[in-house]
Amino acid sequence: MKTPLTYGAYTALGNALLVLIAYFLGYHSDPAKLASSQMVMTVAGLAVSITGITLGIRARRTEIAPDVDFSYGRALGAGVLVALFAALFGTVFQLLYQNFINPDMIDVIMQQQAAAMEAKGLGSQQIEQAQKFMKMMFHPAIQFVTGILFGTLWGVLVALVAAAFLKRPAQAPTEEVASGS
Repeated sequence: MKTPLTYGAYTALGNALLVLIAYFLGYHSDPAKLASSQMVMTVAGLAVSITGITLGIRARRTEIAPDVDFSYGRALGAGVLVALFAALFGTVFQLLYQNFINPDMIDVIMQQQAAAMEAKGLGSQQIEQAQKFMKMMFHPAIQFVTGILFGTLWGVLVALVAAAFLKRPAQAPTEEVASGS
């Protein structure tokens, strides 16, 4: 349990650093800048998550003796635990970030989404209804549950693939040949 916890924390920390870098570079203070940084942040966050889950599975595999089977199921289980801890820590960070570090972030997201909806030709009444729904979704309890749920779900998808490459069959014990005297 210690290895998935550690790698989950590292993964969440890596993603938190990405968020803080974007914040300090000013990408979280303006709706236009936020929109321009979303794709880069998504790809970078996915890269951090893939790396964290893969390294977590590899670390767990090294803890298992070579003569013991590190099956697909064991590899998947390790990856899912890393993803779960990463989602838990990452969601806690996100709530702290949006409520204490950058309390204007939700307003910036709402403005950016409203601008995107206007660009698609939606009317003011439709935009207003969408914003009511978004405000509801930004409630901390809902964010906590959905953050853990979707973070774990994406991590499971990564772990499904990584486990296929990182599984290891048990190796037959090697006999040491005694040197003849």
